[in-house]
Amino acid sequence: MELEYLAKSLGLDSVGFGYLQTIFGVLQLVGGYIFGRFADQFGARAALILSCASGSFFFLLMSFSTNIPLLFLSRLPGVFMHGIPGAQKVITDVTTPSQRAGALGKLGFCFGVGIITGSAVGGVLSTKFGVYVPTYVGLVGSLINTLIAVLWIPSQTKPKSDHHRTEHSTSPSGSLFSIREILRLMKFPGVMEVFIVKVFAGFPIGLFMIMFSIISMDFFGLEAVESGYLMSYFGVLQMVVQGLVVGKLASRCSEMTLLRLSVFVFACVGLGMALMRTVWHYCIIAAPLVFAFSMLATITDSILTKAVPPSDTGAMLGICASVQPLTRTVGPTIGGVLYKQFGVSSFGYLQLMVNLGLFVFLLKSKIPLEEMKSQ
Repeated sequence: MELEYLAKSLGLDSVGFGYLQTIFGVLQLVGGYIFGRFADQFGARAALILSCASGSFFFLLMSFSTNIPLLFLSRLPGVFMHGIPGAQKVITDVTTPSQRAGALGKLGFCFGVGIITGSAVGGVLSTKFGVYVPTYVGLVGSLINTLIAVLWIPSQTKPKSDHHRTEHSTSPSGSLFSIREILRLMKFPGVMEVFIVKVFAGFPIGLFMIMFSIISMDFFGLEAVESGYLMSYFGVLQMVVQGLVVGKLASRCSEMTLLRLSVFVFACVGLGMALMRTVWHYCIIAAPLVFAFSMLATITDSILTKAVPPSDTGAMLGICASVQPLTRTVGPTIGGVLYKQFGVSSFGYLQLMVNLGLFVFLLKSKIPLEEMKSQ
């Protein structure tokens, strides 16, 4: 939100702001896998330090962005700004496979708290003290995070036995970016199937969220403050689901059951979105939507990191982290056409059809989850 105010204060129109967001999405898309490979080759601690340091550089450049070219230049450090995959890599290294889904859920809860708190504080700071003040606070916060990563994250996060196996199971290519390496990971049992579900199950709702600022004004008739309240409600739901629901279900149900459940709930959400007419309808739909979104993200990350050797968990997390930037990159164009030509209900019908297809696929396919163990 603060970025929008800063861009507007510099005279950037909506089209230019779309280009700015697209550039950031492309950088994140390309950088996600490279960051994951870096984590595999140099350790989770080094990767987390790189992410936090890049964040510091990002906010530093933003604080100096007194014109539009500098604002575009400030996006460049985004290629290595992957705090969530970096933290997930640490969690993946220090947890057993049976603990992983619950731990990743708790991590998502912590990030949710940070996003909600940061958005609220940023809004207050930019309103009362100017659009550049949030960038100064972000710079200080990123520097503190960098210091924490240097001082308190152990240099070796993998258990010794896994570390020994990792040294003898390094991937064929030593480069940080290799299409051949991505294809190699996709050949592990079950990886391609689960990754397809991860990409397509949430894609329609991703298009809807990209267009949400326009939909909230045109379709729901909300003011900016009311839209902010709605997003806060969405964030609180996400914290509750991540903190209280995902971990408990992960300890009691199989991962395939939860994967099917999340896709089925997504399909039901699609039907609800196709029929909704008011913002109150959306508030009701938001609860199962957040559940499905959070469950899908956590379970697929857990499954996919178990499916590959310990030496490749960072690369796998990097590939997973590229799904959202991919949606942000192609989403504005596709979402704009859907909304203009077919209206809000089109997002719901697309969500329903895609997830019903995926649900049938999961029911019929024999994805070998039982073989998904650290090698």
